[in-house]
Amino acid sequence: MSKTKKIYLSSPHLGHNEQKYVAEAFDTNWIAPLGPNVTKFEESLSGYMGASAEVAMLSSGTAALHLALEILGVERDDEVLCQSFTFSASANPILYLGAIPVFIDSEKSTWNICPELLEQAIKERMAKGKKPKAIIAVHLYGMPYLVDEVNAVAQRYDIPIIEDSAEALGSTYKNIKCGNLATLGVVSFNGNKIITTSGGGALVSKDWKTRDRAIFLATQARDDAPHYQHSHVGYNYRMSNVLAGIGRGQLEVLQDRVAARRANHAFYQENLKQFDTIQFLEEPEGFHSNRWLTTIVMESYEQREHLRLALLTDDIESRPLWKPLHEQPIFKNYPNKLNGVSSELFSKGLCLPSGSNLTDEDRSRIMNVILKALKK
Repeated sequence: MSKTKKIYLSSPHLGHNEQKYVAEAFDTNWIAPLGPNVTKFEESLSGYMGASAEVAMLSSGTAALHLALEILGVERDDEVLCQSFTFSASANPILYLGAIPVFIDSEKSTWNICPELLEQAIKERMAKGKKPKAIIAVHLYGMPYLVDEVNAVAQRYDIPIIEDSAEALGSTYKNIKCGNLATLGVVSFNGNKIITTSGGGALVSKDWKTRDRAIFLATQARDDAPHYQHSHVGYNYRMSNVLAGIGRGQLEVLQDRVAARRANHAFYQENLKQFDTIQFLEEPEGFHSNRWLTTIVMESYEQREHLRLALLTDDIESRPLWKPLHEQPIFKNYPNKLNGVSSELFSKGLCLPSGSNLTDEDRSRIMNVILKALKK
């Protein structure tokens, strides 16, 4: 057994007021999927997101994606264009609805959905008589996608975008908050995210009507009647008032958490700049990443694995970059439009420990292991 503490890839980091807001929920007996904390958390996140952002707090980011697709009218056998280089939760809700994912590879500047391949795929699907119903674009590891280019493609063909900002709360594109850049936005508060409610998420829309539709569907689609009456299929997707209390406290320290994650990235970049074999993802002009996870790309799979295993031996968690969805067993037989970028990144890329609660001692220990591994 290791005598040193385990260093995690991205662990929760509480602030000062989470317990106070949770205690309020207990003191007032608001132990339910509604209540003052939910309302205030929604109001606070809406204010943070900026003009026209209307927020519905939900049980997870996946639930938000599911509701976004349903609100946009996605049904069985419809096609949804989805970034391939991402976590499976970005695409799973497509299958919930019986729809068909069409996976789009990445471009090299942000590692996100490639606008050229996106447009090619739209033209090909339309030539076959199947206009895609929606696009799911992801801000991977906190780095915004090419918003202007991707949004322009979507507008040319009148296809709505679901902006998967699960990893990008605190990131901005041209000073606009990620999550408020497209038709609908999705945020995650999972335990490994930049702020957390243990489990939870939010749907960000542009108007009250859409927000109210999301809340209606998330609370079992109960009709306005004195008895329980239902004319639509609904879901149990609302966030609890207890978890929303955690979220209120976490949102208060979001900017501190972004600063700490960016400082981690700067630390790794400064201490590893001597190695030509290691590449970092740079921020294009106008992009501001929360640097949720610091990621590197190495020269080969073997070099990546050598470093990962060296860290693991010292009880330090790291992880390969996302395995592209078009390579996943559950998704491999669906249509795709590829250029090889995501497969190469998966083969050579590694996520380094990036928690906002890393200490100087933690970082020193991590770097000692990395330097020792690289010099072998």
